[in-house]
Amino acid sequence: MQTLIQLLADRPMFSVETGFSVAEVVETMAALNVGAILVLERGELRGLFSERDLMTRVVRPGRDLHTTKIDEVMTRELATAGPSDTTDAAMSHMEHVGCRHLPVIDGGRVLGMVSMRDLMRLQLEEKTSELEHMRSYIQSA
Repeated sequence: MQTLIQLLADRPMFSVETGFSVAEVVETMAALNVGAILVLERGELRGLFSERDLMTRVVRPGRDLHTTKIDEVMTRELATAGPSDTTDAAMSHMEHVGCRHLPVIDGGRVLGMVSMRDLMRLQLEEKTSELEHMRSYIQSA
């Protein structure tokens, strides 16, 4: 079973600083092809901005993307995980709190973020591998 630090080992961390406009953050997200991004202030986690935040806190209320600051519309109350947490524990935690993105924090330092999609993909890969091993064992017996 993998830990979150193992999962994040070969992945870049995508983030923006507080103070950027929503338009700037959306442009960054589109360029990175991500649906959510961490919002930091001098390296400290302040929030997360997702496509859902864009729709519910910016588009639906009719806010201007160019004048609205990310700090005004980001999600501030975040569930987090630690680097030694297992991927299964992270998935359970996300299901329990009802979130799709989980920042990974170590002593106040942001290491990255995992998504429900990341964890489901990993789980599918593990189950596929187990199934292949079982088929191989049965065929050789």
